[in-house]
Amino acid sequence: MLKVIWLSDLHFTSDGDVLGHDPRVWLKAAIDHVNDLHGDADFCVVSGDMVNRGTEVDYAALRSGLDRLTVPYHPMVGNHDNRALMAEFLPVPDTTLPVFVQYRIVTPEAVILCLDTQKAGVDAGEFCDVRSAWLRGELEAAGETAVYLFMHHPPHALGLPMQDADRLEGGAAFLDLVAAYDCIKYMFIGHVHRPISGVVRGVPFSTMRSVLYQASGPVPAWDWSTFKPGEEAPNIGVVTIEDGSVTLQFEQFCDYKQGVEGI
Repeated sequence: MLKVIWLSDLHFTSDGDVLGHDPRVWLKAAIDHVNDLHGDADFCVVSGDMVNRGTEVDYAALRSGLDRLTVPYHPMVGNHDNRALMAEFLPVPDTTLPVFVQYRIVTPEAVILCLDTQKAGVDAGEFCDVRSAWLRGELEAAGETAVYLFMHHPPHALGLPMQDADRLEGGAAFLDLVAAYDCIKYMFIGHVHRPISGVVRGVPFSTMRSVLYQASGPVPAWDWSTFKPGEEAPNIGVVTIEDGSVTLQFEQFCDYKQGVEGI
């Protein structure tokens, strides 16, 4: 059995307040929860937006926090991240591409592919020819071995009007590629700060709550000028993969008020 802890959208800052939430408090609580209850996990994947501002000081402080984990962790790039600084300050695998923070993790149970969907300078994502060629090559090499994708930007609309505008550009072409390979069994997606599950082009997927703050649902309607984080506690995901079966459990690791009091 493969057990993976899934964290997403830390939006970490070294000096605290992000939209009324303290990312240092949330991250410490998440790490304590993992260390206390999930020390048997094979590794942890953090699916992007590691920091909120992409600065050296924030990555250095984040590294100090994440190094408290008693299981290995694998960082991924989101739209708030700086690729070069991530690679400098955080432990990316040896299989990482030279330009993109995109890599594979090979396990006895399956191949995990962590994709780089960042489009520098904007909130939406992209998946360029270089990254697509790498993915196609990895899928060809996998053959009949099960493959699981982790990515930051969703490749398709999720019924979230504000977040759907910032999904993966060229998502249809990405899904064409994914749908052509039966070895892809599941997609784990960050970015939207909401838990959603479904099937697209025959491939099951789930999105993840943020470790920091949650986006409100589509009803009642809102836009970025009126946006206020929903008063929902953060979650981590516990993914288990065994004999081709996937289970994803969402676990609350602290009370909502824990990270907002005193801000």
